[in-house]
Amino acid sequence: MVKVADLPSFDMAEALRSETDIKDYLNLVLDENDPAELAHALGVIARARGMTQISQDAGISREALYKALRSDASPRFDTISRVLHAMGLKLTIVQENPV
Repeated sequence: MVKVADLPSFDMAEALRSETDIKDYLNLVLDENDPAELAHALGVIARARGMTQISQDAGISREALYKALRSDASPRFDTISRVLHAMGLKLTIVQENPV
C-alpha cells in the first residue's frame, strides 16, 4: 500500500517553465471565474519567476505580496494589475458570446 508521504509532491511553480506555460495556466484559472484561485495562481507564477523580483517590480513588499496572493485572499484589482504588470502580463477583454 502506498502512503501519502511516499508520493512525490507537486509544485505548480516548478511546472511553469515557459511563458506559454504561464499564459496557458493563467487563462485556465481565469476561465474558472474564481477570484481566490486567481490570487493563488498569481502567487504560484510569482514564485516561479521569483517572488522578490516580482514584489520589487510591483512596488509591493514581499510579505504583503505573499499575503495578497494567498488562496484565501481577495486582492484589490490594483494589486492584481500591479502584479500582472510586474510579470509583463496584461488582462485583455474579449466578448465571451459573440452577438
